[in-house]
Amino acid sequence: MRPPIAAKHSHPHTMHGDVRQDDYYWLRGAEKPEVIAYLEAENRYYDEVMKPLGPLTDTLYQEMVARVPADEAGVPVQDGPYYYYSRMERDKQYPIYARKRAQDRQALESAPEEILLDLNVLATGSDFLSVTVLRTSDDHQQLAYLENRDGTDRYTLFVRNLTTGELLPDQVSGVFLHASLEWDKTGEYLYYTKVDETQRPYQLWRHQLGSTMDSLLYEEKDVTFSIGIGKSRSGQYLWLKSENKETDEAYFIDLNNPQAGLQLFDARRPGIKYDVEHWGDRFLILTNQGAKNFRLMECPVADPSAREELIPYDDTRYLQAVYPFRDALVIAGRQEGLTQIWTYRDGNLHKLSWDEPIYTVDVWTNRSYDTEEALITYESFLTPEHTLGLNLLSGTLQFLKAKTVPGAYEPALYHQERLWAKATDGTPIPLSVVYKEGALDRGPAPLILYGYGSYGMSMDPTFSGTRLPLLDRGIVYVVAHVRGGAEMGYTWYENGKFLAKKNTFTDFVDAARDLIHRGYTASDRLAAQGRSAGGLLMGAIVNLAPELFRVVVPGVPFVDVMNTMSDATIPLTSLEWDEWGNPADPEFYWYMKSYSPYDNVEAKAYPHMLVLTGLNDPRVAYWEPAKWVARLRDTKTDSNTLLLKTHMGAGHGGSSGRYNRLKEAAAEYAFILDKIGIHQ
Repeated sequence: MRPPIAAKHSHPHTMHGDVRQDDYYWLRGAEKPEVIAYLEAENRYYDEVMKPLGPLTDTLYQEMVARVPADEAGVPVQDGPYYYYSRMERDKQYPIYARKRAQDRQALESAPEEILLDLNVLATGSDFLSVTVLRTSDDHQQLAYLENRDGTDRYTLFVRNLTTGELLPDQVSGVFLHASLEWDKTGEYLYYTKVDETQRPYQLWRHQLGSTMDSLLYEEKDVTFSIGIGKSRSGQYLWLKSENKETDEAYFIDLNNPQAGLQLFDARRPGIKYDVEHWGDRFLILTNQGAKNFRLMECPVADPSAREELIPYDDTRYLQAVYPFRDALVIAGRQEGLTQIWTYRDGNLHKLSWDEPIYTVDVWTNRSYDTEEALITYESFLTPEHTLGLNLLSGTLQFLKAKTVPGAYEPALYHQERLWAKATDGTPIPLSVVYKEGALDRGPAPLILYGYGSYGMSMDPTFSGTRLPLLDRGIVYVVAHVRGGAEMGYTWYENGKFLAKKNTFTDFVDAARDLIHRGYTASDRLAAQGRSAGGLLMGAIVNLAPELFRVVVPGVPFVDVMNTMSDATIPLTSLEWDEWGNPADPEFYWYMKSYSPYDNVEAKAYPHMLVLTGLNDPRVAYWEPAKWVARLRDTKTDSNTLLLKTHMGAGHGGSSGRYNRLKEAAAEYAFILDKIGIHQ
């Protein structure tokens, strides 16, 4: 079967006296029959090419499923008289949310379970279901949640009576998917954020149960800003945060008075980022003002302008979040390229310590402010996620639960390490590495190199049972912590954005060269993976150094940078100008054009590629990868495999059910393994 060849229709874009020819612009518009016909033709070609890999895909899928616990419950989290948790059942796609009424953890075993929401029942008759932001009222009688069935970022608000199990008539559409829903203290009012036509969260509304007339409390008119809401951990305040990538502005409402208006905490100032929390009689402010890696300040609730430093600033610590509890603070951040947790009590700061060379620690869901126990999680490439109880008075840790790994799993049979590659400009780039002992004994090994490198998001080493089938086949798995993330602090992010964005791409290429030079792998055994902005990374590296990689898998890739960033009508574009720059500025225009994957396709050999997208994706429109693949097919000089797989019923995250996601991952890995010489 021959690959589909997209028609070419001249469509020039002109800006700053420069003309960019866009022959595949016609692929924009899912309502056009010819577009759907082309995407379906690509899907048929994908199915045909992947047929010989069916047995390997099935084998990988079965091995992955065998590593996923069929039945598993999360650690119950105390909130008032209840302990809340979620659990999975054998052969079910979705979680079940439940609670038990118990005096303490010891009484949980015999306490009866109350199911709050069974997503498997909710998903009946739907191919896609996403439920986010579950919130119970303070009296524990009502459950509000957000539901979506098409993969976009527009969700519908529902309210369930937990006594009767019935849905209330209160429904609101067009709510954003996260940081968008909270109760007041009375259980009578809900606060929610709505999205505009570009799916930007921009309005805060208050809804009174039973009412059809909601109140608009705030509208963000600057299209480069978006809003989000959240309760203080004390439950006393609702925070509204309006932000872009460079600047924050926060407002608050006293939830004891749901009719009260918003109060401004601190007006936006360009370049100043901050978060606010409430602790006793004071507010806590985590800010970058005069502190590149953020400092922690405090001020009286009665006088927010009277601010003092709570903890002396240390430039080696990147403070990212503060969690107030009645008796202590828990602070999350980064140091030495790894996640860290500190506790603060009675004027003393203490960092928790861990034994492994690379790991990930995080503050887990904690619903109670008055508790003496804060839940945290710990994991690494070798250690499955452990939930620990941190005693806020003594600082001691108590093991509560570890995620199970079905089948025979011996951590001692595997090895993890931190390597450092040297970037072109001399900057050390951290690499997190895991493989099965002996994988490097026979010379260069097959290796998968993963990267992201945008928005200050760090890709930390976490455990994955579904990765074990790869490691057991001798695969070396590496995460390149390239600039644009925040692994090494906030400056790591700044040095991989705007007019420094190319550092992200050259760091990844330099990491690949380093691994080849060390003898860990060779170019004919090297695969690369990345999703979303990591898909942009994949698009850039196949233009920069295609000879280094045997196979590349870009997922939902942001590859048509110039067209998307020039069009503010595309969902979320205006919010991205503070990450990539605005091409209306000539300096940004020419810089972005120099790396935009779609604009830099050349007549040369490219690696094998499997490109993945979703028809309903609001964050990276399907037409970006579709146009890119069409141009690659027309231009590249090699005979390597190039596939485009479009999920016709989902968005940015792919399938929603856990087993459906595993099927997609198995196909992805089967493609990779086949190309790097592993056929079973």
